[in-house]
Amino acid sequence: MTRSTCRGKEFQQTPIPISSLLQSSAFFYFFSFLTPLFFISGCAEKETGSAELPSPIAMKENKEGKHSDIQNKHSSRLPPPEPSEIAQLPRDGGVEFNRLVFESSPYLLQHARNPIDWYPWGEEAFSKALKENKPVFLSIGYTTCHWCHVMEHESFEDDEVAELMNKDYICIKVDREERPDVDNVYMSVTQMMTGQGGWPMTVIMSPEKVPFFAGTYFPKSSMIQLIPHFANIWKKERNKVTEVGNAIMQSLNEMQANQAGGDLNASHLDACFQALLTDYDSQYGGFGNKPKFPTAHTLSFLLRYHKRTGEKKALEIVKHSLQKIHQGGVYDQVGMGIHRYSVDEEWLVPHFEKMLYDQALFAQANLECFQITKSEYFAQTTKEILSYVIRDLTSPEGGFYSAEDADSEGEEGKFYVWTESEVIEILGIEDGSFFNETYRFEKEGNFLDEATHQKNGTNIPHLRKSLDEIAQEKNQSPQEFRDKIDSLKATLFAARKKRIHPQKDDKVLTDWNGLMISTFAQAAKALDQDKYLKIAQNAADFCLSELRLPNGRLLKRWRRGKAGLPAHLEDYAFFSQGLIDLYEASFDIQYLKAAIELVDLTIVHFEDQEKGGFFLTADDGEKLLIRAKEIYDGAIPSGNSVMALNLLRINKITGNKKYLTSAENLFSAFSGFIEKNPQGAEVLLHALDFALAPAKEIVIVGDPSMDDTKELIREVNQHFLPAKVVLFRSTQVTNPEILEFAPFITTHRLVDGKPAVYICENQTCQQPEVSAEKIRELLGK
Repeated sequence: MTRSTCRGKEFQQTPIPISSLLQSSAFFYFFSFLTPLFFISGCAEKETGSAELPSPIAMKENKEGKHSDIQNKHSSRLPPPEPSEIAQLPRDGGVEFNRLVFESSPYLLQHARNPIDWYPWGEEAFSKALKENKPVFLSIGYTTCHWCHVMEHESFEDDEVAELMNKDYICIKVDREERPDVDNVYMSVTQMMTGQGGWPMTVIMSPEKVPFFAGTYFPKSSMIQLIPHFANIWKKERNKVTEVGNAIMQSLNEMQANQAGGDLNASHLDACFQALLTDYDSQYGGFGNKPKFPTAHTLSFLLRYHKRTGEKKALEIVKHSLQKIHQGGVYDQVGMGIHRYSVDEEWLVPHFEKMLYDQALFAQANLECFQITKSEYFAQTTKEILSYVIRDLTSPEGGFYSAEDADSEGEEGKFYVWTESEVIEILGIEDGSFFNETYRFEKEGNFLDEATHQKNGTNIPHLRKSLDEIAQEKNQSPQEFRDKIDSLKATLFAARKKRIHPQKDDKVLTDWNGLMISTFAQAAKALDQDKYLKIAQNAADFCLSELRLPNGRLLKRWRRGKAGLPAHLEDYAFFSQGLIDLYEASFDIQYLKAAIELVDLTIVHFEDQEKGGFFLTADDGEKLLIRAKEIYDGAIPSGNSVMALNLLRINKITGNKKYLTSAENLFSAFSGFIEKNPQGAEVLLHALDFALAPAKEIVIVGDPSMDDTKELIREVNQHFLPAKVVLFRSTQVTNPEILEFAPFITTHRLVDGKPAVYICENQTCQQPEVSAEKIRELLGK
């Protein structure tokens, strides 16, 4: 299983199943109509490495100046109307707008002025398609997707394209971040039909939601051919459309069959390590060839493997990869935070969007590496990323925003790049030249433009080695060198703030907030920072207040005072994880209580009671073509992987066997997948490592306001102990509420009037310890 790009966006290439789809004569017969279209569709290439650039036609259009017109349009995008104006519009949006004007998603609102008669995903659109006997044109993307912007301005803002689409199709726009269930189904189809997938995603289907064509980005020249071609197929070759649709449905159902195998054990951890070792880039860090993704949860797996086995190579891979990523252009050297991924193997040229989940996962990997190595380098990287999130992705209400765009003024990365002369003008000749040399600037530019393959005079700041190493080469004090660099970067950052900023996707997503809450909570513990704890609590309180219904169920999204959409498995899994981590950072019982309630709801509404594991959608959710069940850890972990660990942790806390049973059933459901794809679900292997450890229960007893209790808590928090839960029994009250959830700690008391730590396995505890030094010795083993 490999990761690559399609039109500048991530896609996941998975083995295509041997199914009736591939064997169907109707499939091949139908695709005989499509050969010309596949030659001009930019994402039809079979070799992953060739799919990262626009098609030759798109590049030709760029060279003819059409792309500059697109950029000008993009830079002049009008803001959405005010709510008072929207309230006066007719149901179809009126003359200036389409129906997307009534939506909350920033991505859908971007398309509200398109001349296309867009509908949001919903019954109204499909009923109209059925009534008028028209196929559905489905376009899926997200706010910060560069090539989604390009396709919009090339095609969806074009009157000629719009006329063709409006004539023969009912057109639907979907924000994949709001509807991952819809995206999952049609991404599976796109991967089956083309061997790869990505965003923007383009699907043509029947009014019954059954697809018969799928692809990704298409330039206008392709759209002009594609739209009437499939309208004609729909009208004149309906029997073949039906045959292909039936074959696709059969293949989708086969894909959802459980991949059960044997019992999972430590050999599967070894297999994953060996696979990663083979894929490791020893020169630049990370895995595979270009393009390269941070894959922070993969690095976190290696840290757990090192902890379990003592394998030094696993730790070296993580240290080297984290350093190379942090020193590269994929990391924002001036403003902090990590970009989406690198188009090259050196981590130099990123796709510049910044996603909340990448900040959470990359910061967590650095934080865990710090706990093991005690290297301040990794602690500092963690602090930088969290500073960026606090500054730019935290709402006044407490929740975390989703992302920042790659584009500004119609150009990807324009906000982030510099010329040598700009830096010298801002910093002066001496300091500017020093900065340019340190961050490897070149007069003609230090990278090739992705579309033109030419240098354009701009530079992406990046380092060839750490600042301390550079300082030593120059015989300078590392601290003084860093202080000077920090001062220069602050001046450049102030200048950069005056530029036109990329768009911020200001919706608050429950699942991504759960990941970020986890990271802030864990950073609060490991770095002993109360400010991080407060930020995590504010975000959790916001989500519990604004994204949770009175019946305890979650909602998917909040934006500008309006919450909505049913939550999916990832929302329950990631947010529950965040709440458990927040309990262990704060020992506020409300967070543990909420986490257990959410996991219980997940078992009721999402679990596959027959075959194990959890569906992406709830039992009372919208019925799509299939009820998907996913284990692959892509850009973010799968909900099943995270839920497995939640179940094991809550079982350790409560002693309730139902959680362990659900976790064991989940492992069984996906064991065959792990056997075939040891790298495919590294986060599930985090849970397996926890299950095999065996995990410990660490119980702290004391007065939380006393310094000696705080000292014991700090000592426990300093250690990298992924296979453990931490509970706190306060002596300030006779019967603390924690006893309702963890009755096994009822007998745990102070020792000779002193706070104590009990280290337990399977709720059987060793003798309590009152000395921080002794606890350090025991936990360090």
